[in-house]
Amino acid sequence: MALIELSGIERRFQLGDTTVNALAGVNLRIDSGEYVAVMGPSGSGKSTLLNLLGLLDRPDAGSYRLENRDVTTLTADEQARVRSTRIGFVFQSFHLVPRLTAAENIALPMTLAGIAPAERERRVALALQSFGLEHRADHKPDQLSGGQRQRVAIARATIMQPPLILADEPTGNLDRHTGEEVVNLLEALNAQGVTLVVVTHDPGMGERARRRLVMEDGRLKFDSANAAG
Repeated sequence: MALIELSGIERRFQLGDTTVNALAGVNLRIDSGEYVAVMGPSGSGKSTLLNLLGLLDRPDAGSYRLENRDVTTLTADEQARVRSTRIGFVFQSFHLVPRLTAAENIALPMTLAGIAPAERERRVALALQSFGLEHRADHKPDQLSGGQRQRVAIARATIMQPPLILADEPTGNLDRHTGEEVVNLLEALNAQGVTLVVVTHDPGMGERARRRLVMEDGRLKFDSANAAG
């Protein structure tokens, strides 16, 4: 079943007198449960595509259907609701709130969604255990290692049990061993049925994905799902 359907997506930016076609005529379908790596050189449109999939940006033309719903026509508030419940984000620089503890950062999406305190506490306790963070619950981000911060970020991204996780260079700030642990966590979530879309420059990570997309000059130049053999 299609989770994501992009049709004729265009995204343009004006830089002085120059129009940059960040995305040009992108058509893409991603089914529920897929594991997709988005690759390509800097400036190829990878991050623009991820921002659009995450409803952090709107296309200039074309349609985006998420779970068979045209989300390009939604208001900003409606998009925010979809974003908070149906999409989880994992970023290279973690994006944790510095003044909040690990447990409070994980709970943040539920707090914003108005989930009852008892349910928040139950889910956070389970997440801390699942991600090996029980002894770091009261630590703030500056008291955590890079790997621990990324685990908090993944726990926060999945606490609302979204069907889609978008990861932008999730191992970019981590050493190889810690990066491997983070990739294993993301792949375990995918094995449980979560759709995983990862932007990466790392060829090794790209090879691990079951499907690879290569962007170039705002266009989808290669899709391993359509490759011969």
